[in-house]
Amino acid sequence: MLSPNALALGKPFKCSAQLDKTFARTGIAQVYFAGSLSSMAQDVALDHQGRVLVAAKVGTAKGSRFGLARLLADGSADLGFGDQGSVIGTFAGGFEASGGKVSVLADGNILLAGLHYESAHHTLPALARFDPQGRPDLTFGDNGRQVVRLPGHLSVGRRDTWLPPGVPGAEACAFAVQEDASILLIANHQFELADHVGMLIRLKPDGRLDETFNGRGFVMVRHLLLNTWLSTLLLQEDGRIVVGGSIDFPQEGLLARYLPDGRLDERFAVDGFMAFKADGKSTQVSQVVESSGNLHCFGSSRDPIRCMTFNVHGNGRPDLHSHQGLAQRLEIGPSGCQWSAAQRMTDGRMIAVGATIGGVEADFIVARYLHNGGLDHGFGDGNGWLRTRLGRSLDTANSVALQADGAILVGGFSLDGNYRAMVARYLNP
Repeated sequence: MLSPNALALGKPFKCSAQLDKTFARTGIAQVYFAGSLSSMAQDVALDHQGRVLVAAKVGTAKGSRFGLARLLADGSADLGFGDQGSVIGTFAGGFEASGGKVSVLADGNILLAGLHYESAHHTLPALARFDPQGRPDLTFGDNGRQVVRLPGHLSVGRRDTWLPPGVPGAEACAFAVQEDASILLIANHQFELADHVGMLIRLKPDGRLDETFNGRGFVMVRHLLLNTWLSTLLLQEDGRIVVGGSIDFPQEGLLARYLPDGRLDERFAVDGFMAFKADGKSTQVSQVVESSGNLHCFGSSRDPIRCMTFNVHGNGRPDLHSHQGLAQRLEIGPSGCQWSAAQRMTDGRMIAVGATIGGVEADFIVARYLHNGGLDHGFGDGNGWLRTRLGRSLDTANSVALQADGAILVGGFSLDGNYRAMVARYLNP
């Protein structure tokens, strides 16, 4: 029997046969945050027992909060977690917040990253750590929570109140945990209206700034003195650090790589950086996945907005065997589409998730790619992708996790009066 904290929805308005109907009865679960007015899932992850963790931005009567919920494998709420299945909070008293990414640590504790809203216009990266029951881990930061402040206010970013939900902007949130439990995370700093720089930061396991990293605890990421935005972070198996995003305006997709100690890896691409467009169109990288020795970029192009993929060798050079070394653009629907997240399968294939764009036409999209970067036409009724409409208005998928049996968990939100955090599960034949 499903608990009331994860609501089974009625039959989707438009639904692909690949939805797993054993999950929350319809394949789609609404994630419930007690006392909330709205919620938007931003990330999904699995714990060591296969339970589903959901990081969210939650709207309350007192403003925006971070949300962390846990579902059982069947899509019902885990009522033993937090307060009846969820935790809602802020990173500092008296301020608003949002949740962005979540990961389960080797010891079973849960690390949540998000944004601390310092004011109506400014943000700071922040983290919170919880035990497996959803209680604050008081050994981390300030009573379990840590707002990351750098010298010179370099971790202060802009709050993107004007951007529609699901459209990439400056409010980036990504982190990775190194083998020694140190925490890498990204931020974007705005010096002036048209002067942005990305920040790569390392914290000690307890949340304090690790000043041994690059000699001061952080790296300013900027290419050719151009405006630079970071959207994603990848910790490679050998310990090197790849960041992705965009530079300049109109934007070009950006990759850069750093050594484990924070020094730029000048052997990567050209002096550590690689920038690219897609068919002459502006691009943005939302996720980088490492598979079969290559780096696979997923994101979007502009004018018009389209799903974008681009493959480079491990040294940062374009893979000439994949679309002749050029970025690929995929059209799904007349209003545009974008990839927001991706994850590698155990066999090297990759799952990408995102959304079509445009009011009632905004739907979840999921695709499977081969290790060479081409669409896997054994997925999605021969297209390589599938599209699912959850409700009567805007639906946006922005996160993905793969279960042990290969099933695909997709997190996001649906707008039907208010935003509602959603998790869907797809079969992965």
